[in-house]
Amino acid sequence: MKRIFFVLLVTIFFTTSNAQTGLKKVYNEDINPLEQIDQTLVKAKSKGKFVICQVGGNWCPWCLRFATFIVNDSTISKVIEDNFEYIHVNYNPKKSGSEVQIQQAEALMKRLDNCGRFGFPVFVVLDEEGKVIHIQDSSFLEEGQGYNQEKVLRFFKGWTPNAVKNK
Repeated sequence: MKRIFFVLLVTIFFTTSNAQTGLKKVYNEDINPLEQIDQTLVKAKSKGKFVICQVGGNWCPWCLRFATFIVNDSTISKVIEDNFEYIHVNYNPKKSGSEVQIQQAEALMKRLDNCGRFGFPVFVVLDEEGKVIHIQDSSFLEEGQGYNQEKVLRFFKGWTPNAVKNK
C-alpha cells in the first residue's frame, strides 16, 4: 500500500511539474549571449531602435510567463515591435556548466551592469550604442501570478527611443 501511495505521489508531482513548465521555452542556451547582444545592436541601430534584453533562462518560470504575456498582448507587442529589438538573453546564475559558460555568464553580468542583482527575469534597456540606460526589476511589473498590463506598458513606453531622446 505504501508503495502504491508513493508511486501515486511521484506521478502527481511530475504531472504538476510538467503542467507548470508547459510554457514555451524562449531562451537559446547554445549561443554566446555577448555575441547575441552585439548582433542585435547592429540591427537595432540600423532601425533607430533600442535593445531590450530579457535576462533569465528556461529554468525560470517567471521569465517564461513574461515571454508568453507580451506575445499574447497585442498592445504591448506593438509597442515592442515599433521601438525595440527584443531578445531573450540566457543566463544561468548557478556556477555549473563548462568553464566557457561560467566565463560568459560573468562577462554578461559585467556588461549589463550586474543586472542579476534584481532577480529574474530582469530587463536591460540598451541604447543604439549598447550603453545600459535602464535596468528594470520585473517584480514591479507583477500582479498575482502574472504581470500587470498597465505597469508593463508604462515601463516599455517610458524607455522608447523617442521618450528618452525627447526629455
